[in-house]
Amino acid sequence: MGIFIIPIMNHNSIAAMAETERPQERLESFGPSSLSDRELLSIIIRSGNKSQNVLQLSQNLLNQAGSLYHLVQWSIKDFQKVKGIGKVKSAQLVTVLELVRRILVQKENQKIEAFNNAERVYRFFKSRIQGISVEKFYSLLLNRRNHLIRCVEVTSGTVSSSLAHPREVYREAIRYNASAIIAVHNHPSGDPQPSRQDLDVTRCLNEASKTVKISMLDHIIVAENGYYSFAENGLLNLT
Repeated sequence: MGIFIIPIMNHNSIAAMAETERPQERLESFGPSSLSDRELLSIIIRSGNKSQNVLQLSQNLLNQAGSLYHLVQWSIKDFQKVKGIGKVKSAQLVTVLELVRRILVQKENQKIEAFNNAERVYRFFKSRIQGISVEKFYSLLLNRRNHLIRCVEVTSGTVSSSLAHPREVYREAIRYNASAIIAVHNHPSGDPQPSRQDLDVTRCLNEASKTVKISMLDHIIVAENGYYSFAENGLLNLT
């Protein structure tokens, strides 16, 4: 008597779905634009758990985050809090979303020719700051035509503060022979209005620029709700 081995199949995986419901088949037949957000996620996640199939799990992720846009801000720990998303799936999702964020950053960078106004600086950083939950201080090193030489992350702070000493800001500017800098930092709160600390940092950096003979063109605060330019508001040359 022969022994028949019945393959065990996870009924909540993509493979277990009816062929017409499988996102993979729809992707191959109609292209990625035909898939919904949850179907695209399900292709990455691959399988669900005992209580929900992979499409339901994907929809649960979207419901908890609010949208794909907000998923970009999630960390590995955030994903692991969702039932059915373990270490491996969390790492895969974070990696894919980080690639998306970097693509958006590079796309914006290609559109910018010279940093001649605060709006261009904001467009450069808009995608770069997405998902960052702490303050980071950057320095844009520019040549004489205000073209970017290098974007330097000077410091990375806590949820509420990121101090930048003039020595740290101008060290790289001198190293790369920059003619000017634009200081930039983000506000994770979403509000770009400057704090007392931001005013003090701007004063110190501006004074130091006169000593090292490297122009400080602006200090710009970027946030989800817009930006604040010290130069546009007449506050760059503080006394």
